Amino acid sequence: MQVLNRFSLEFYSIPENVAFARVAVAAFASQLDCTLPELEEIKVAVSEAVGNAIIHGYRNKPDKIVYLTVTIYKEGLEIQIKDCGNGIADIELAMQPAFSTDPERMGLGFVFMQSFSDRINVESQKGVGTTITMFKNIGIRGARARAN
Repeated sequence: MQVLNRFSLEFYSIPENVAFARVAVAAFASQLDCTLPELEEIKVAVSEAVGNAIIHGYRNKPDKIVYLTVTIYKEGLEIQIKDCGNGIADIELAMQPAFSTDPERMGLGFVFMQSFSDRINVESQKGVGTTITMFKNIGIRGARARAN
């Protein structure tokens, strides 16, 4: 796939940055031919992934770094969120509805990420970290003209 545009951010693992990541990705995605419901889905998926990195990956340690990379391809939008935290021991189990390692949580983060993405890939290693890559098929508006 040909990269048409990309941005990367890194930010501290503090709850305030969940909203920052949502808005940054939505603003970038506005280059695409997104509907308002699609933009809302993207924002929810980003919130869940960044929130998981902060809560589960780093266990709310505020001095850790979350990495966000968003890429626009002719075929759509790719969002990658990475932490260098605890990792996931059993990805298949973690992606099950209502599963959470935190009894205060509902365990629906991966459910939302899956339902609001056309593809999702989760790579994780215990003690090393987790990378979540989500892809959304969305038409290109301004970028389409540049790619032709």
